[in-house]
Formats: sequence, C-alpha cells, structure tokens
Amino acid sequence: MITLFIADLHLSPEHPELTQALFDYLDYRAAGAHALYILGDLFDYWIGDDAIGEFERSVADKLAEYAGKGTQLYLMHGNRDFLLGQDFATAAGAELIEDPSLIMLGDVPLLLMHGDSLCTDDQEYMAFRAMVRDPQWQRSVLALPIAERLRMAAQLRERSGASNSNKSAEIMDVNPGAVERIMRQCQVRTLIQGHTHRPDVHEFLIDDEVVRRYVVGDWRLDREADVDIGWEVRHDGLTLTLEQFSLSELAYH
Repeated sequence: MITLFIADLHLSPEHPELTQALFDYLDYRAAGAHALYILGDLFDYWIGDDAIGEFERSVADKLAEYAGKGTQLYLMHGNRDFLLGQDFATAAGAELIEDPSLIMLGDVPLLLMHGDSLCTDDQEYMAFRAMVRDPQWQRSVLALPIAERLRMAAQLRERSGASNSNKSAEIMDVNPGAVERIMRQCQVRTLIQGHTHRPDVHEFLIDDEVVRRYVVGDWRLDREADVDIGWEVRHDGLTLTLEQFSLSELAYH
C-alpha cells in the first residue's frame, strides 16, 4: 500500500499552473494510493470557508473526486491556511487532522507536523503564530466582511515577506531542541514535516537510537525562471523515501 505526504503547494488563483499540477498529481503519480496526507499550506492563503469561490470549489471538487476512488485524504493546517475549516474538508472528502498528529504505518508510529511550531528561534513569528491560532482571534477575524479579510490577508503576506527578508536562514529553520522534545514526548523515531521549504532527510541520535526527520519540499512551477519541482515523502509498504519529481511532466508518466 502506498501512503503519500505532501506540503506547501501554496495554491492560489494567481498561479493556475500549480493547481493543474496538483490535479495531474492526483490523476497520475498519486493514483491508487492508500492514503494522502497534505501537511499544511495547500493554499497560499485562506480567509474562511464562507469565502469559497470558483477556484477553491474546483480544488475541493478534484480532491473529492480523488478521495471517492478510495484514497483516504487528510488535511493539516499550515501557517498560510490556518483558517481552513470543516466545510471545505467535507466538500473535499478529507479529514482535518491536528498539528501535530501521531499515526501508525503498520506497527511503526510516525509524527506528522506542518513544522512552523518547531521554528522556536524566530520569536517574532512564534508570537504571531500564537495570536492567529487563538480561537477567539479567529472568531473575530471570521466575523469581518470578506473584503476586509482579503485586505488583511494581503497585508499579512506582504508583512511576512518583508520580515523574513531580514531574518537569517538559521532563525527561520527548526530548532533542534524543539525537534528532540516533541519526538521524545511522542515516543517516535520518525517525524515528517513541511514548512521550511528545505527538503532533506536528517538523521541524528536520541538516546543512542537513530531517528529521522523528513522535510517535504514545496512545489514550484515557473517556466520563465526554469523552476519545475514537486516533492513528496512516499511509503511503499516497507520504506520511507523523499522523492523529487517534475510537475510539468506528471501527466506524461
């Protein structure tokens, strides 16, 4: 049985080529999988399920079509789409899961996270994260008119980009101590995450045991910049592998 993990597609109406890449991925590379886990930031922004338009509905319909063929579909919130709600999940035929979530692949426990909660050296971001994940804050934002929420989302993305440009790469990456603490707490030897856009498999020791942290890369398709990359973590029933593939070639394989 194939189980797949992807993250950080950052879909938006402004980049239809990425949306088509997801649709091709579901039709071809991910076809027939037992389960697909989307570990946050499926969308570049999300202002509430009541604001679903034609673009968002097309994504939900495609995911529901995919899930309807027998694949178990799971969605986790990211740092961009933390307002994603049950209405969208239901329309997409997906189950919303907590961050972090502990799952079993056979008799092996895996810890799944978006990954932003591990970036504890970035104190400015951690304060922002605590604010936007607060249920009272979310209720107050969702009560605003849709137009106001759109303006707020644009301002937050602009502010985030400006802030991140002044931060070191090390500050925006995960803190090793935070990784070790959560893996100890959950008693796992394998963690799969997204968020950092730094795909890799990190091996290290906890209590003299080899443990692994898989970082799923983000998807990028920009023909003018000659960028064409998708990432997944794939479990084939025996082993976990981090795999890179071409987004524009999905429909040809």
